[in-house]
Amino acid sequence: MQIGDLIRRAGAQFGSAPALIHEDRVVSFAEFDELTDRLGNALLAAGLTAGDRVAVLMPNGIDGVVAYYAIAKAGLVRVPLNVRETASEHAYKIDDSQARALIHAGDPPASVEVMITADELPGLIAGASSDPCDIRREQDAPFRLAYTGGTTGKPKAVVLTTRSELAEVANFLVDLLPNLRPDSVMLHAAPITHGSGAFFLPHLVKGAPNVILPKFTSTAFLDAARKYRATTTFMVPTMIALLLEDPHTATADLALERLCYGGAPIATSVLQRGLDVLGPVFAQLYGQAEAPLAITCLQPWEHTPERLTSTGKPYTFVEVQIRDTDGNVLGPGGVGEVLTRGPHTMSRYWRRPEATAETIEPDGWLHTGDIGRWDDDGYLHLLDRRHDVIISGGFNVYPREVEDALLAHPAVVEAAVVGLPDEKWGERVAAAVVTRSDTRPEEILEFCADRLAGFKRPRAIEIWPAIPTSPVGKSLRREVRDRMAAARQ
Repeated sequence: MQIGDLIRRAGAQFGSAPALIHEDRVVSFAEFDELTDRLGNALLAAGLTAGDRVAVLMPNGIDGVVAYYAIAKAGLVRVPLNVRETASEHAYKIDDSQARALIHAGDPPASVEVMITADELPGLIAGASSDPCDIRREQDAPFRLAYTGGTTGKPKAVVLTTRSELAEVANFLVDLLPNLRPDSVMLHAAPITHGSGAFFLPHLVKGAPNVILPKFTSTAFLDAARKYRATTTFMVPTMIALLLEDPHTATADLALERLCYGGAPIATSVLQRGLDVLGPVFAQLYGQAEAPLAITCLQPWEHTPERLTSTGKPYTFVEVQIRDTDGNVLGPGGVGEVLTRGPHTMSRYWRRPEATAETIEPDGWLHTGDIGRWDDDGYLHLLDRRHDVIISGGFNVYPREVEDALLAHPAVVEAAVVGLPDEKWGERVAAAVVTRSDTRPEEILEFCADRLAGFKRPRAIEIWPAIPTSPVGKSLRREVRDRMAAARQ
């Protein structure tokens, strides 16, 4: 089976019912099938061939979703780009993925063979053939590249296949959203390039509409949730905190059945307040780019006081182990690295065989880099992230990348970047630097403005006389984090 088969079947089964809603625009299931056929045919007519990468830099909206699944029908490989990142970050990913085409809104961050602007899309689609676009590839062929990062700070592309995508849909339908039906409604409040996009296909195949917000605000969310009687949504903890700060939330007439959350640590106080205000509708997802949104989940009925710090139990079709540094599998109470295995996990890192070999074992077990433990009832509790990744507002921030930007300042000699707990953002980026001259932290922050996306910029910079290091000269980020957190307490 191909992803295009799901779209074509939904178009035939649900016809004129609304599949996508964005502001005043409504696209039916049948129209979505035709739009993706037309754009897929247009991409092939432009000279692209199966397996070519197509980067997509579009804000939340219907056109971006049409582009995603036209790419799938045409046998091409999607490279989604985050609109919140900088032009240089986009250019790196376009170059690294060897993309031959770019579909974008705004100024293009790089030049490729086939350039399509958002303004050109309607005419391109209208002028293309409406014949079924059905380029079929092996299920283990690349379907999309999802960029993550690593200890070097250079983003790596995770290769996800058609098999991965279908398995992710199955995981959602079996465990997370088993009661989806045509009168369910998914409200996309978070960026579709990230976690929210994983909810599109499960709703599509069940005949349920997907409503897209161009940008999240608590007011916009509440208005749309009431208007469309939204039953499902996905948020990062920052969004939940903002929603709970809105005084209208407590009295809103909502139809939510699942408020799914993940992508960042959540403060127990925020989660408990959410349960008090919205009721037992919360479902936590634990996953990562290499195993998208499906390692464990904590169901609404499992959000009891003693389990609010847990990420739940493994999905039905997912295996999870905790191992110590010698590779021994640990039982309840043992602390070690979390490993997972299942058909949804990545096949490899794009053009990085050494990193792939370090992450995926020959029998398929994937090293997550997260440290955790089982409790006596089989629930997973995460304790730390081995590679010091900071997750702020649902987005990954890689300390080395931020440190490189800080070290580009002529006065900065050393830098250590850490994440500090933040009730609103999950974590906030903070940095300790050593300088060679009298330089104010504000000057360094201004210097970073053009070099880092907003969510990656330090919210605080402290000037220290020295950065603590290990005997081999590596920065001890944990010690930096502990000292900065203790000072704030």
